[in-house]
Amino acid sequence: MTSPRPDSAGPDVAGAAPARKKLFIRTWGCQMNVYDSTRMADVLAPLGYGPAETPEEADMVILNTCHIREKASEKVFSDLGRLRQLKEEKAGGGQKMVLAVAGCVAQAEGAEITARAPWVDIVLGPQTYHRLPEMVARASRAAGAQIDTDFPVEQKFDLLPEVRANQGPVAFLTIQEGCDKFCSFCVVPYTRGAEFSRPVAAILAEAKRLVAGGAREIALLGQNVNAWHGEAPDGSSWTLSRLLYALAEIEGLARLRYTTSHPRDMDEALIQAHGRIPQLMPFLHLPVQSGSDKVLAAMNRGHKAELFYRIADQLREARPDMALSSDFIVGHPGETAADHAATMALVEKVGFALAYSFKYSPRPGTPAAGQPFQVPEAEKDARLQELQALLRRQQDDFNRACVGREVEILWTGAGRHPGQIAGRTPWLQPVHAMGPAALAGRMARVRLTAAHPNSLSAVLLDEKELTPA
Repeated sequence: MTSPRPDSAGPDVAGAAPARKKLFIRTWGCQMNVYDSTRMADVLAPLGYGPAETPEEADMVILNTCHIREKASEKVFSDLGRLRQLKEEKAGGGQKMVLAVAGCVAQAEGAEITARAPWVDIVLGPQTYHRLPEMVARASRAAGAQIDTDFPVEQKFDLLPEVRANQGPVAFLTIQEGCDKFCSFCVVPYTRGAEFSRPVAAILAEAKRLVAGGAREIALLGQNVNAWHGEAPDGSSWTLSRLLYALAEIEGLARLRYTTSHPRDMDEALIQAHGRIPQLMPFLHLPVQSGSDKVLAAMNRGHKAELFYRIADQLREARPDMALSSDFIVGHPGETAADHAATMALVEKVGFALAYSFKYSPRPGTPAAGQPFQVPEAEKDARLQELQALLRRQQDDFNRACVGREVEILWTGAGRHPGQIAGRTPWLQPVHAMGPAALAGRMARVRLTAAHPNSLSAVLLDEKELTPA
């Protein structure tokens, strides 16, 4: 469900030291990793690191990794093998390249990385990238990998520099990290640590800087974002709904989103906020994982399918144009054909504009990895194909139903073809229309004219938009 940044460090940070060295960051996984990559670039900018477009031109390469998907670590080691050759070539020419592995694979498999890839200079977990400058300095002085996989999440946010204000029209803002749910299949509690909520004042200040730098939409991020409970300046504790109301008061902020949520933390106030805050977009990613109560219990999700049905109904009552997205895992240990049928029934009943579905794959150290009654791969394949066919049909139906609507689009940049502008609908669908790239960062009303497999076509309704000031 992610929209990863390009494989580069991004623009220089205002006020940073002149760029004398080049930094390349490759990002896998969720939008929180995208945010983390941006912040690592911010942290290293005062050391003189500017963006590199490719690893070949970089003085430092960071692989910001994700451990959620199957064979994630092997993909990292494959990349490290290619980078070893590049590092040796640079060394032969008298140029040092610092190589770092960050993120959840680094957190979970730091010792394995240093054993299998001793040419790696730095291994750091997702809660320690504020220490990157110190680790880079140590790596330049000493042989051997510098490893830091502690969990000082509170310290990390206290010590990070101010967020770069020029992320573009759409900006990510992490408000919560970690998870206390311990789902049987998930490594997040082990790689990101316990739940931590950033304080209200820090979030509002960062949001205002982002808007001042040109952001029109802010996506709030967290492993379990709707569990956020932040301390306010008066010592009280705010919930996510109250934070959304406060963010909506920031002048110039046109859109708000948040991801990823847990059904157990969707309270009445948050549901009602979707009908009362115009800036809060009518699209919510709410992972359910299965439609079977038996499987949900085995997953340690802590809720039944009925709760998800009720939340979906309440959200659509609060906001009639609400569209839902979700995550599904097929083939969890012990899942039967009847359990799979319950998932198919949930999808049919609820209806999704977008969804992500995966085969269960064991993660070392998670409870489900050692459970009996593992589902055969062939059966998992068949169930996944059936589920994905239904989800794809629902997505296509939703996109086609949008054709003919007049909606407001946030333009994010140039399209793929000359003369095209690209953006997103309120339901997060990619849209393209003929218009100047200078429209990026502006809102414009369009008529949606055609649905394609992964995007929508549109025409601008206001002729004045074709000639931006």
